[in-house]
Amino acid sequence: MSQPLVQVNYTKYDGTLHWNLRMRRLGEDEHGVWLGLPGGSVMRKGHGPEVPLDVAHVLLFPRGAWWTAAFNAAPRDTEVYCDITTPPRWVSADEVTMVDLDLDVVRKRADGATRLVDQDEFAEHQVRFGYPADVIAEAEAAGQWLLDAVAHGARPFGAERDQWLGMVDGTPV
Repeated sequence: MSQPLVQVNYTKYDGTLHWNLRMRRLGEDEHGVWLGLPGGSVMRKGHGPEVPLDVAHVLLFPRGAWWTAAFNAAPRDTEVYCDITTPPRWVSADEVTMVDLDLDVVRKRADGATRLVDQDEFAEHQVRFGYPADVIAEAEAAGQWLLDAVAHGARPFGAERDQWLGMVDGTPV
């Protein structure tokens, strides 16, 4: 049975298209909606050229949370990559969108090191795009929560990802 495709659109705060790609809907659980993409698939930054993906990965779109999470298959060095975003909004069953708020939480596979990154971009965009105080507060809170949750492997940042990665088939999208 073919898995339905979902258009994933990250934008910047001014509405410009950021990362965008089509992924297969794998399912959902108590953490949110899971989408998958096999290695060899492509994504785009804005309207730029296609960017090939080297390994399979899954994205989690939690309900009402200020983040999304990507889980990459081995041998990719970045095991978990969380984007701090506005809560994902399902435009339709086959399209999800959210605003990328610059901050990211990253866990490396080799040593498990977990870091909050892109604070400089976040500070710059607060001025450039005029982030409201509540958006800044939500983004900072999400970053701190994720830093702790990802570092400690709290659900869904533990072995749950393996079940979802196992559902990604080998046909590129």
